[in-house]
Order: sequence, then C-alpha cells, then structure tokens
Amino acid sequence: MMNRDLEQKLHQLHDLILREREHAKALRIEQMLATVREKEQLLAGIDLQKADLADAQVQELARTVREENRRNAYLFWAALRWVRDLMGFFGRHSCDTLYGAGAAPRQVTHGGALLSGRI
Repeated sequence: MMNRDLEQKLHQLHDLILREREHAKALRIEQMLATVREKEQLLAGIDLQKADLADAQVQELARTVREENRRNAYLFWAALRWVRDLMGFFGRHSCDTLYGAGAAPRQVTHGGALLSGRI
C-alpha cells in the first residue's frame, strides 16, 4: 500500500509539471519560473524509501510524472532552437554596414543590432 503523503506529493508534482507547460505555452515566464521553484521545493521534500519503489502505484505515478516532464523538456528544447534560429535570422538581416580604409563597404556579422541591445 502506498504512503498517502507520497501519493499526494506525486500528484502535486504532476500538476505542477502540467502548469509549467501551460505557462510556457502562453509565454507567462514569471508564473512559469514560480512554478519551477515550487516544483524544486516539492522535489526536495520527496523522500522515497525502498519499500515505496516496489509499489506498483508509485511506479505508475512516477512513470506518468517522468513522461510529462520529458514532454516539457522537448517543448523547451524546441523553443530554444526556435529562438536561436530567429536570432540568427535577425542577426543576418540587421547587420551594420561599416566602411573600410578604401571606403569600401563591408558587413558586420557579429550579431547585429538585435543582439547588441540597440533594438
């Protein structure tokens, strides 16, 4: 039989992971970061014992939590890749023009105005 406190904490962790995803999808960064902090505190308070690991109910809840957490990780990874691609795109299209010693124009490709903070 599963410890009720552990069951409650695993369900709460599952709920936090789902809320974290919804905040991320809606770009509510402050709420997402608050949820992440709450999730970290909850994880620090979960004390699994060997007997708990043998419980099929614990294993099923842990599997569900792991799968949802992986979904979030894939979402965050894809979003990061998208942001990097966008930054590269804008960096290539917002390059400053400099002029060399012979008055020949040349493009600066070290990040452009967007990455330098001028936009």
